[in-house]
Amino acid sequence: MSLGQVQESRRLVDVIAVAAAVLASIALIQFATDNSTVTLAYAGGLTVLGFIAFAAGRARGGSTVQAEPETADWSVTVAAIERTDLAIAVTDRANRLVCANAAFELWFGSSNAPPRLPVDGTSADQLIRMARAVWRDGNAPGVTIADEERSWEAEASRAGRSDEYLVWRFSPVTRHEPLAGIGKHITGLFGRTLGAAGISVALVAPDGMVRAANSSLKRRGLGDENASMAGQEFVQMLRTDDRERIFFAREGRKGSPQTLVQVPLADPDAPASEEVPGRAAAEAPSLMLLIDSGIGLGGWGGESKGNTAQLEGLLEQLPLGLATTDREGKFLFANPAFRRAAGLEKGEMVPYPSDLVVPRDKTAMSDAVRRYGQGPASSGDVAVRLRSDPDEPVSLGLAGVRGLGDAAVLLSLADTTEEARLKRQVAQATKMQAVGQLAGGVAHDFNNVLTAIIGYCDLMLLRHTPGDSDYDDIQQIRANSNRAASLTRQLLAFSRQQTLQPEVLQLPDVLSEVSQLLKRLLGAKITLKVRHDRGLGPVRADPRQLEQVIINLAVNARDAIQSHGGGEGAAGTLAFATRRVEAKDIRRMGSEIIPAGDYTVLIAEDTGGGIPAEVIGNIFEPFFTTKEQGKGTGLGLSTVYGIIKQSGGFIFASNAKKPDGSIKGARFTIYLPVHEVTEEEMKRAEVEEQAREWSGGGTILLVEDEDMVRAVAERALSRQGYHIVTASDGDEGLDIVQSGEHQFDLVVSDVVMPSMDGPAMAREIRKLQPGLPVLFMSGYAESQLRAEIDIEAMHFIAKPFSVRQIADKVGGVLRNAGKVG
Repeated sequence: MSLGQVQESRRLVDVIAVAAAVLASIALIQFATDNSTVTLAYAGGLTVLGFIAFAAGRARGGSTVQAEPETADWSVTVAAIERTDLAIAVTDRANRLVCANAAFELWFGSSNAPPRLPVDGTSADQLIRMARAVWRDGNAPGVTIADEERSWEAEASRAGRSDEYLVWRFSPVTRHEPLAGIGKHITGLFGRTLGAAGISVALVAPDGMVRAANSSLKRRGLGDENASMAGQEFVQMLRTDDRERIFFAREGRKGSPQTLVQVPLADPDAPASEEVPGRAAAEAPSLMLLIDSGIGLGGWGGESKGNTAQLEGLLEQLPLGLATTDREGKFLFANPAFRRAAGLEKGEMVPYPSDLVVPRDKTAMSDAVRRYGQGPASSGDVAVRLRSDPDEPVSLGLAGVRGLGDAAVLLSLADTTEEARLKRQVAQATKMQAVGQLAGGVAHDFNNVLTAIIGYCDLMLLRHTPGDSDYDDIQQIRANSNRAASLTRQLLAFSRQQTLQPEVLQLPDVLSEVSQLLKRLLGAKITLKVRHDRGLGPVRADPRQLEQVIINLAVNARDAIQSHGGGEGAAGTLAFATRRVEAKDIRRMGSEIIPAGDYTVLIAEDTGGGIPAEVIGNIFEPFFTTKEQGKGTGLGLSTVYGIIKQSGGFIFASNAKKPDGSIKGARFTIYLPVHEVTEEEMKRAEVEEQAREWSGGGTILLVEDEDMVRAVAERALSRQGYHIVTASDGDEGLDIVQSGEHQFDLVVSDVVMPSMDGPAMAREIRKLQPGLPVLFMSGYAESQLRAEIDIEAMHFIAKPFSVRQIADKVGGVLRNAGKVG
């Protein structure tokens, strides 16, 4: 019978009993009073009381008989929380253990209840604090606890109908074992493969205990290839005889002697300890290989004393250069990595390590090999210079080894070719940067001098007419000053600090502009060829600077052809070609220098015999030239390099080859990114096209620390009808504006000045007059200054400038400001 049926039966019995009692009481009243009225009144009162009791029972729950709550069954909870990877426990408010799974009892014991567990003091405090927080707030951040051997992540949460329990969860923290992968390989297919070749291998911890071993080592060392070697000391499995031969202790002399090869698994790039040499290797695990002596290491020339194919195949795959010598210092073996690092050609052999170094280091090399070969087992290194690269010293590692048969010294040598190349590139880049900063600074100061010279020449020419005795002399001074200005532009181009005036243009148009000049430069004997691809994209660059690039390349090609051909009458060909290169072509090239994108490429190729390999890495350096003294400044290609890099492009030098593979001549390849014209550039071009000379006058604040430049600019602007107020530095200029004596229409200022510089002064002036335009004068690049200054309504004019140029620039700025205003 179910619980519901039992309850219904009890309810029915109770109702019958109550009804019988009511009827009995009514009968008793009738018998005692013998009055029907009284009996009916009594029965009605009982009926009313019964209805009231029935209604109250319905309001309390709808049932007058309820089942009592059953006692909690914790065995069901234990079964639900049973997990092998997670310890779970439940405690009450008195911190008594209510239930726990098997993992909790295994790790902490059944007599311990959280938060009081057998952990260290810090962990115990963390558990107590977390328990208080969970009782108070319902939850708390997890903590990490630990004992002497293990550690866990602990979490707790409040649970139960009245939150009267805490549920604890402890998950073990798995420590990262970097050598676990090696151990798996040793016990897996790789270890079985070595065992089949007769090689026993073990992974040994720094304390000498075996961490992993292949089945061959287990079989020969313990007699059971399925046995566990955990906790076994590696050296206990071996023994030696009086001849220092190694045997398995279990096999004794009945077994074959073994060759022991120890490979420390230390990071070869880790810095060596100066206090304790070799500490990194000593503190690292090692790979121990035991090889039957019948499997020898072979000879330097490839001769074998036994079956060497397996071991040589293993050692030759190592990226570290390894070689062995006998006690006399003669080579026995060297892997390909050692040969490459030593600079040996394929098939080349030398008998002794001293033959690899320069003559000055031969004695030191021989003494080191002999010392490590005949002394106790030890390791170290020696700095030598290899015969293949005498300018770069290298560190050659040496280790005296025992138990390798004839081998007594192990040599290690890393291939540092790439590292040396990177060092040279860094040194070259640092040198180029330093020279560039020097050239930029010199050119900036020189531009101030040229500005004054050219300005005074322009002012003097205004007072002279052609035919005067002084007119031609002044023109000559001005021409020489402009020539000096072009030299400073070359210096600034090299340092990428020149002022460019970029335009959106097509490369074929630039080549067409200079083609006649190129033919005169090349002469009648040298043929000029030009070929263009279709669909070339436009580029954004300074056309005059690109013309300079083309002319410099042509002059270098002419000189190379004449030098290769024997004189000025030598014949040859210079070919210019333009090509269209898309982003997919760049990605297909796999270049790490050129970012993916669309480019228009200019190729210049001559028949001058090419660029020697020893100078191809230096041709873009300033003042580097292969021409005779007095025939070249060494600035031509460095200027080309600077212009291309400042224009956002890339230039590469190489040698063009004939069909038979011989060098035909030099080739320069220039990549310029294709430019997409924006709406902002179109609007700016329309505004510049509409600008005309300003004729409305105005008051100008001229701030320049160089007296001669300030005087020239003042006279040039005064002649145009402007009222000029001058200041020698930024502080004086700011004081003039703050005084309020003048209402300025424009500020013309130098950038670099002592005390307060031009940009700082301009920012302070803008606080007083926000809309006042500013025109900066400088010999540095406009793009560089705009990136560093970042001031609205800022204009720029490059030094050196002529009287006409500064007058036109000031007029254009004032006209645009007046038009906007």
